[in-house]
Amino acid sequence: MRRFEFLVDPNDQALRLDVFLSESQNEFSRSRLKKLIEQGHASVNDSLAQAKYKLKAGDRVILSVCPPIVSGIEAESIPLKIIYEDEAMLAVNKPAGMVVHPAPGHAKGTLVNALLSHCSDLSGIGGVERPGIVHRLDKDTSGVVLIAKNEIAHRSLAGQFKNRKIKKTYLALVRGVVKSASGIIDTSIGRHKINRKKMTATLDQGRQAETRYKVLETLGHFTYIQLFPKTGRTHQIRVHLASIHHPILGDKLYGGIITGSYLKMPRQALHAHKIEIEHPINKLPLVFEASLPPDINNYLLAYRQN
Repeated sequence: MRRFEFLVDPNDQALRLDVFLSESQNEFSRSRLKKLIEQGHASVNDSLAQAKYKLKAGDRVILSVCPPIVSGIEAESIPLKIIYEDEAMLAVNKPAGMVVHPAPGHAKGTLVNALLSHCSDLSGIGGVERPGIVHRLDKDTSGVVLIAKNEIAHRSLAGQFKNRKIKKTYLALVRGVVKSASGIIDTSIGRHKINRKKMTATLDQGRQAETRYKVLETLGHFTYIQLFPKTGRTHQIRVHLASIHHPILGDKLYGGIITGSYLKMPRQALHAHKIEIEHPINKLPLVFEASLPPDINNYLLAYRQN
């Protein structure tokens, strides 16, 4: 049981109980607080009170919160590459091969398992199945992932993603020579009619999607490219690049496998390099970067030397 205790200052008298609690901490939203008050988790001078109760100077307010139960997800001591952390959020550099949250076939070893060990109070924020998670990367995509550590931060970050206020930059190696130095891919994306594990670019159905790109370097039969997805559809970058006949190198699902190459890319060569956000609490601009991982960087170095 977590216990929060406050003494009402004269400047706060006449405030509603739910408003006072909302302004006195940065962990729970006002709607969440109203539910907690309705469930009997708040008291004023040792007596249960309603959300609309008007406080008086000198009132002693206590909020007691039981930690939420995570449904069967175990905390695991897995090392995390932490880019940034404070009381509201953290940014980590997810390695390729790590699933973000537990799913059928991936009950352990996920980013969520590691986070539950690192952040003891993370459980249940944003939902018990995906605590703290506000966005995802595919298993074999590396790079920056943001995690909310309380409900206020979760709502703010989720809102920024929904309203497309977050700027994302990816780096990738793709098959073939991309002729245009830059461009926009804006075909809609929907579920593949036959292979339900795949998404497909479509002109007549699906959800609107947009990805800008900029060519950084041409290396023989490959192109090193920078990508700026405006939307966040499932497999968006992978599908969009495949739709212009430049699938990501190593992408088994969307045609990026090279046969006979002396250099093998064991996973899709896609990296979430940078995310630009507004801090969920103090609203200051923040930029998080994860350098190119060794597998993609070594591939680049090898081709530059030939």
